[in-house]
Amino acid sequence: MKLVIASDHAGFALKEELRANLSAAGHEVIDLGAYKVEPEDDYPDFAVKVGEAIRAGVAPRGILICGSGVGVCVAANKIPGIRAGICHDVYSAHQGVEHDDMNVLVLGARIVGGALAIDLAHTYVGAKFQAQEGRFERRFKKVLAIEAKYLCGSGSSNPA
Repeated sequence: MKLVIASDHAGFALKEELRANLSAAGHEVIDLGAYKVEPEDDYPDFAVKVGEAIRAGVAPRGILICGSGVGVCVAANKIPGIRAGICHDVYSAHQGVEHDDMNVLVLGARIVGGALAIDLAHTYVGAKFQAQEGRFERRFKKVLAIEAKYLCGSGSSNPA
């Protein structure tokens, strides 16, 4: 599978480990940074790189890593068409794709170790959306409708 991957400074070491492992397993992994540990970098920048690459068709899926996973997950999910999920267990890594068509796996480098992260990444890339099961397609269409509603400006502008 072709993937894009990125991390901030907190996820850099885990990103490098995952990139090497996934590449060795035959996946095409496009590294969007960070390319070195830079303590002043900002996680939203990497979420945007992965989200824009997926939207542009560079790869169908991506992996994002920061310290907890929360920051890049929140930022990535602001991008239309991106369905990012934090997965720190194998069940969520495949279920997020199978039921929700998750296209970005998010990991917290300070939460999971290398061995688990590798298992999560391989589980994620091996999973397929189960659109043929009507309930998942129905629910997915509802998620897309929510996104469309707020992209068109017809949603409430009151954040509270």
